[in-house]
Amino acid sequence: MLQLEFYVSAGILTILCIQPTKKRSIRAALSRFIASLIAIAYAFVFLEGIAYHPVTVGIMILLFIPVLVSLRFADGFVSSSVIIFHIYSVGNLTGSLILNEIMLMVIGFGTALVVNMYMPSIEKKLEDYRYRIEELYARILHEMARYLKDGESSWDGREFMQTEELLSKAKALAYQDVENHVTRLENKYYRYFDMREDQFEIIERILPKISTLPVMVKHAELIGDFLDDLADNVHSGNTAYHYLDKLDIVKDEFSELPLPKTHEEFQAMAALYQVIEELDKYLEIKQSYKGFTNRKTADA
Repeated sequence: MLQLEFYVSAGILTILCIQPTKKRSIRAALSRFIASLIAIAYAFVFLEGIAYHPVTVGIMILLFIPVLVSLRFADGFVSSSVIIFHIYSVGNLTGSLILNEIMLMVIGFGTALVVNMYMPSIEKKLEDYRYRIEELYARILHEMARYLKDGESSWDGREFMQTEELLSKAKALAYQDVENHVTRLENKYYRYFDMREDQFEIIERILPKISTLPVMVKHAELIGDFLDDLADNVHSGNTAYHYLDKLDIVKDEFSELPLPKTHEEFQAMAALYQVIEELDKYLEIKQSYKGFTNRKTADA
């Protein structure tokens, strides 16, 4: 319609600029546009200044690549090469050819940006990840509580591997969601999954302390009851201070229980006290998190 030379190349430029997220598409379009303008300048200096010869093109490209890398426009090399070969094939760099190439870039990169502006919402999938992770946390805490209260468990621990895998996928998807919002610098889901990942590291430290208790003491049942209560309220709201207060009560009750009579009981009590300290950190992490709005009022 615009009677442009090499008009098919606009489609190639569009394909080169299509990216998986909006932000990356904008960065790609800008990078490729600037790289192509630099390519036109190089073509003027080398092709017009020296000769339209394959050797000249080779030397020009060898000198062109380091400049793009140093300016951080290396991803624009392929699209700018398209422009260079257009100029080389014509054999004469005129104002109308420069305008032609700029129009090709505007159409190609502009079309890619328009296409990339539509990105389907992934919030439903993020919500699904959130619920599944919370369910896994609840099951892990319940299993630890069961062991502390009953002294045995047939749990195989598969939830640990599932949680680790889900957290990794959820954070990657949440980051993609950030990249699909041009003006958004962070994402509530990414912060949430990052917080859960920090909590998961604490859970990983707690489990060996519980599973290697040399002997069961009354203190174990006390912490088991607390973990059961905590497991029943794992979700995305934020009143962790409520459980921090409960944990303080557990600490007081813990200190009032009989002192150890054997070395094994002493080791068990020491390990359980470390569990309490870790749970304190677990809740403090959640307390520092603002939480989702319009959610439940009690949480872990």
